[in-house]
Amino acid sequence: MKPSDLPNIISIIRLIAVVPVVYLLIQQQYLWALILFAVAGASDGLDGFLAKHYGWQSRLGGILDPLADKTLLVCCFLVLGAQDLIPLWLVLAVVLRDLVIVSGAVLYNYGVAEVDAAPIPVSKANTAIQILLVVAVLTDAGFYALPDAALSALVWGCLITVLISGAQYVWVWGRKAARQGWKSRG
Repeated sequence: MKPSDLPNIISIIRLIAVVPVVYLLIQQQYLWALILFAVAGASDGLDGFLAKHYGWQSRLGGILDPLADKTLLVCCFLVLGAQDLIPLWLVLAVVLRDLVIVSGAVLYNYGVAEVDAAPIPVSKANTAIQILLVVAVLTDAGFYALPDAALSALVWGCLITVLISGAQYVWVWGRKAARQGWKSRG
C-alpha cells in the first residue's frame, strides 16, 4: 500500500459503512445512524482533500468516491422512505434521477465517447439538500423534533433540484451526443 492509495481506501471504507448505517436505520437507532452518516460525510471530505492536495487522484477514485456517496444517500432514502420518514414519491424521484444519469453516462461512454463527467452546480446543490434532508430526518426521528415547515422545505427543495438537475444532465449530455454522433461499430 502506498500513501496515494489512501483516498481510495477511505472511499471503500465509506462504501462498506453503508451496511451498518442501513442496519441502524432499520433498527431505528437514528442517533447512531446520524453519527455514522456524519463520519462517512467527514471521510468524503478527507479523501477529497487528500486526493486534490497531494495529487493522489485516480480513475478508480473518480469512480469509488461518487459510488460511495450515491450508495449511502440512496440507501438512506430507501430505508427512510420505507419507514414513511421521507415521502415515497421523493424517494422514487431521487432513485429515478440517479438511474437516468447513470444509464445515460453508460450509453454515452460506450456509444459516443469516454465520459469525463463533472457534477453541474445544481447537482451539487441537490446532493447538499439530500444530505441536509437525511440529517434533518434523522435528527427529527431520533432525538430533537424539528419544525414541520423546515422538513417540508427540504423535501420540496430536494424535489425541485432533483427535477432541474436531472433535466439539465439529459439536456447537456443529449446535445453532446447529438453533436458527436455514435461510435462506429467497425
